[in-house]
Amino acid sequence: MPPGGIGKTREKTMQLTQEQKQTVTTWVAEGAKLSEVQQRLADEFGVRLTYMEARFLIDDLQLILAEKEKPKAEEADAAQPGAGGDPLSDGALPADPLAGGKVSISLDKIVRPGALVSGKVTFSDGVNAEWYLDQMGRFGLVPPNPAYRPSPEDMADFKIALEQELARQGL
Repeated sequence: MPPGGIGKTREKTMQLTQEQKQTVTTWVAEGAKLSEVQQRLADEFGVRLTYMEARFLIDDLQLILAEKEKPKAEEADAAQPGAGGDPLSDGALPADPLAGGKVSISLDKIVRPGALVSGKVTFSDGVNAEWYLDQMGRFGLVPPNPAYRPSPEDMADFKIALEQELARQGL
């Protein structure tokens, strides 16, 4: 492993004081999302973590991140028979219901080589792409056309849907 690589950062995670760990626990109990925990760790303690390192920290502390509640009308629609069946049956995941459902993602059953997790995404403009998170927690997007760039709104919807699915999978 190269000096200063993931091992060194993971070591930093484990060097949080009991007081700092308790503070993180309080943030999560107050409903902080993973990205908020990452930002507050950097701002308040000077500890910079990748997405995956932050997930490991949350797992190490045995914390559960709060999920956004679905509006009751949406829950009723989903429960109605004949409403299109199970939306997750094909492996596609709807985007955050509050974001308008513009983006859908799926996880690969066989992970892309060199990645911790990978899958496919369909953006609101109908473009399909592949995505992955590598061992360093870096995000990668592989669109069919290298010049393609999804809109900032689509990327925000994608991030929310991905965080929800990874949390659902316990990752």
